[in-house]
Amino acid sequence: MARSRLISTLAVFAILSACGSSGSSGNNSENGSTTIATPDTGTTSNVSTVGVKCMYSYSAFNSSASVSTTSTADWFCDASNRTLSANGIPDHDVGTFPNANNPNAISQQAVSASFTLDPVLTSTATILGGPRGVTGYVLNGVKIDAGTAGSCNNSGGSCSLAGNVGSWNIEALGQDSFNFGDDANHAHVQPGGAYHYHGIPEGFVNRLNNGIEPTLIAWAADGFPIYARYGYLNAMDANSGIVVIESSYQLKASPDASRPDVSLFSMGTFTQDYEYVVGLGDLDECNGRTGVTPEFPDGIYHYYATDGYPFLQRCMKGAP
Repeated sequence: MARSRLISTLAVFAILSACGSSGSSGNNSENGSTTIATPDTGTTSNVSTVGVKCMYSYSAFNSSASVSTTSTADWFCDASNRTLSANGIPDHDVGTFPNANNPNAISQQAVSASFTLDPVLTSTATILGGPRGVTGYVLNGVKIDAGTAGSCNNSGGSCSLAGNVGSWNIEALGQDSFNFGDDANHAHVQPGGAYHYHGIPEGFVNRLNNGIEPTLIAWAADGFPIYARYGYLNAMDANSGIVVIESSYQLKASPDASRPDVSLFSMGTFTQDYEYVVGLGDLDECNGRTGVTPEFPDGIYHYYATDGYPFLQRCMKGAP
């Protein structure tokens, strides 16, 4: 069964041939929280990220109609930290903003973030909240913010995409009951003008033009790397073949008590509709695993952006 997941050479050629650029060009150079007790994920807990994309810099005009300004992102490493300075403008084509389901226009942001170069894997999953709520940044300086502020009350008679009206948290992706106005990059815009990702940043991945291979696209707030979609069949063997990495979440067999009726909102509409099942897919409850990558041939704990829920990690395994 595992063999059928391998990506064939013909499939690689077909997809690489179909990939196009975003139309945005530039120079690319490289040189308050809640904790949940979870099983220990094991090996390779103390791996330095020194020297990996420590001089990633990008600056180019994005001609997308909803942007029409320069996208800038600069990463720098000192002795202990990785620092980002960016304006939050995406470096790829974007959808139309404002739109009928998202009334906000993209605007420049003052992005400044710092992550440790020496992340430490723990046996605890940490859910970020409050001022530490951003779970990471894509290399282009756009933030990862997978959840939404949308919610419904128990009856489903009162729902809001922008405010807390109940305990049932609405998902941005994987459902068709609500429309958040997201574009082909699984992104949309917050009231303050911040463009942000809820899922795989497709335009950014395509701009890298890496095709079917493990592609480092972001850094999580705990300092561990985030990869998009593809990884190795055997986590610790780079010669085992490339597969689409799958999360270990599934829809629950039946809705939780007091949930709005499924006749109103199908399963998958709410965060609470999903459950983590150990060993179901390739990843742990934070959408991560320990394994080798092109940048870390000896192995490191790393996260994945996946096609299925949670799409982007909702918790972290690194020490706060």
